[in-house]
Amino acid sequence: MKQLVFVVEDEFDVCELAQQHLEEAGYTVRTFSTAHIIREAENRRPSLMLIALMMPDGNGFDLCRRIRDSRILATTPVIFLIPQTSEHHRAFALESGADDCIIKPFSPRELVARVQAVLRRFNAASGRHPMETAELVIDSLAMKVSVRGSEVPTTSLEFRLIEYLARHRGQVFTRDLLLDAVWGDMEFVTPRSVDACIRRVRGKIEPDRTTPTYLKTIRGVGYRLDAAATWRLSSADPCNCFACTSSTRAAKVAHPPDHRRRSSSQA
Repeated sequence: MKQLVFVVEDEFDVCELAQQHLEEAGYTVRTFSTAHIIREAENRRPSLMLIALMMPDGNGFDLCRRIRDSRILATTPVIFLIPQTSEHHRAFALESGADDCIIKPFSPRELVARVQAVLRRFNAASGRHPMETAELVIDSLAMKVSVRGSEVPTTSLEFRLIEYLARHRGQVFTRDLLLDAVWGDMEFVTPRSVDACIRRVRGKIEPDRTTPTYLKTIRGVGYRLDAAATWRLSSADPCNCFACTSSTRAAKVAHPPDHRRRSSSQA
């Protein structure tokens, strides 16, 4: 399960270096060149944030204080990226709520090591398992879904849709492909049944259903799930769906499904 790291830094070279080496170490990384990232962070809930001392539209001290004042982000680990010429600000950074500081320029090895060390300390202090940092935790055997640490009720159909999309995170699916994968041979359903189920799922997993951050609509194509997920049980179970079997996928293209027999009486 990849943990999400926010890099808030207006120096392109620093962002590029941090992103490259953290991703190589197994993290998911998002970079920002603005200090106005609180709402995005509250929506995405990163596991850790690397923030610069100064940015064009703000400074790291104020941003760190806003992070600590946020009900959602208050415990998120923060590491400051401090220029060597401003090393005397290290104490101010720690006083504002930072967990550690890295002096620029830094070595990629040091960056990764410090991020890993801070996350280890945080998880040990809070008693959290890495699984609990996922946006979605899926229990396949019990058919339960937890979102940002809280279990949400789902119908069996909603659960199958969430689990299927989570197993293929980042992949775009048309309505017809989702019908085949999730609804299977159910009678009297149409591609609009997918839209209805997507709306219900969004109402249960999205921080704000009006601006989805997890379950995205790809206009003119279909849907994609971007939320990070992990499995409480059977996480290594193989998925033998058409999306994971190239020969089956090729067959679907050669012989597209015919949904004309389905009606909209069931969603």
